[in-house]
Amino acid sequence: MDWFGVGSLGRWLFTEGLAALYLVAFVAAARQFRALLGTTGMLPIPDYLATSSFGRSPSIFHWHYSDRFYAVVAWSGAALAAVTVAGVTARLPLPVCMLVWLLLWAAYLSIVNVGQLWYSFGWESLLLEAGFLAIFLGNAETAAPVTVMLLLRWLLFRLEFGAGLIKIRGDPCWRRLTCLYYHHETQPMPGPLSWYFHHLPRPLHRVEAAGNHVTQLVLPFLLFAPQPVAGWVAAAMIVTQLWLVASGNFSWLNWLAIVLACSVLPDSMLSRIVPVDIPEPSSAPLWFTAATLAVTVGVVVLSYWPVRNMAGHHQLMNASFNHWHLVNTYGAFGTVTRVRTEIVVEGTDDDAPGPHTEWREYEFRGKPGDPSRRPRQFAPYHLRLDWLMWFAAISPGYGDRWFGGLVRRLLENDRDTLKLLRHNPFPDTPPTWVRAQLYEYRFTDRLTRRETGRWWDREPISVCLHPVNRARFGRR
Repeated sequence: MDWFGVGSLGRWLFTEGLAALYLVAFVAAARQFRALLGTTGMLPIPDYLATSSFGRSPSIFHWHYSDRFYAVVAWSGAALAAVTVAGVTARLPLPVCMLVWLLLWAAYLSIVNVGQLWYSFGWESLLLEAGFLAIFLGNAETAAPVTVMLLLRWLLFRLEFGAGLIKIRGDPCWRRLTCLYYHHETQPMPGPLSWYFHHLPRPLHRVEAAGNHVTQLVLPFLLFAPQPVAGWVAAAMIVTQLWLVASGNFSWLNWLAIVLACSVLPDSMLSRIVPVDIPEPSSAPLWFTAATLAVTVGVVVLSYWPVRNMAGHHQLMNASFNHWHLVNTYGAFGTVTRVRTEIVVEGTDDDAPGPHTEWREYEFRGKPGDPSRRPRQFAPYHLRLDWLMWFAAISPGYGDRWFGGLVRRLLENDRDTLKLLRHNPFPDTPPTWVRAQLYEYRFTDRLTRRETGRWWDREPISVCLHPVNRARFGRR
């Protein structure tokens, strides 16, 4: 058995997959920022920079910000990621290869650190932490450094074990194995197969929950076992993550977990299924070995905070203990909601709303709206507005800082905001009034689905925003 065995194929799969996820992240940033974070966005970056400092939020935008410069940074990051996916970066000289990965990490760190609520998700820190380690993995001609490959296992361990701990300590339904009675229906953004997962027999849901506990609370320790044991454990994690990919839309969280697990797979396992000829690498230069050892020591030191967090009784679910998003703590779904609520935004072109007013709905790209529309698959692409709409439906406080800005932009038919939506019911002239109502959504049963074609049943709960017009907001 090969203790701590690492392979070139595992490193290649990890770097290729990570570069692809960087590409998705940068494209999403470039396409969505103007309405969310631009100079006239819902949470403008210039306003944030005026109250922050480089020490609190390291970002290139502290030195200069304009919407055009943000777009240049985001699209440049996408271009570098695309070049890396194409295999060019790995063939560059070692210092240049490291520089490319450093630029990718620094560019995305700059975006995350000014992204405010729109970038408050755990997978942002996960991408940055994995991206930082990739700087020190070497190029195709350099042997994969054992210590950095082990740090990738340590990252995967914290991701899986932290998620398992937060579940077993959190919602009692995880201990009763009943959380999946609700999860597929109430998760932030169901996918095209979520209706079918929800209607699986309840005993199978209990098996799902039990299997989740084994994968997240037991198997992570075996990531540090000799090969091929560690490889088979990683393969089991890949299977469970693919199950999650099929059942929902969790941005690049599951895909990054898969990419991390690929780094654990030994060449003896991968060579049978990955038809790629990797050249025999040479030993690393002394300066590179010293750099990887220094990074390893740094990660060990910084690991004190996530380990203390996991060992404590008041575990944080997703948190960074430094402004560079290095060596973070992770977790997901410590609480599972039992009832799905959705904010439905509507507009009218009547002069004054009344009992006979015809209200027309805005359709979002990912979140449920029209009960007859089947949920779509978007992950690993991240629809930031749709996700925040889910949080705002659970607790209005999540929308205090930006929901009014969304409504104002709908009243103006703001072009950048409308690009984030699937359907604008007022394509020619803006609505005169906009309102928002809270609905309870439930997946239809099999009979209703066959007879009506609907995927959802819904009932109104309350008004969460009474009709407002442009006079409410004044001039921008």
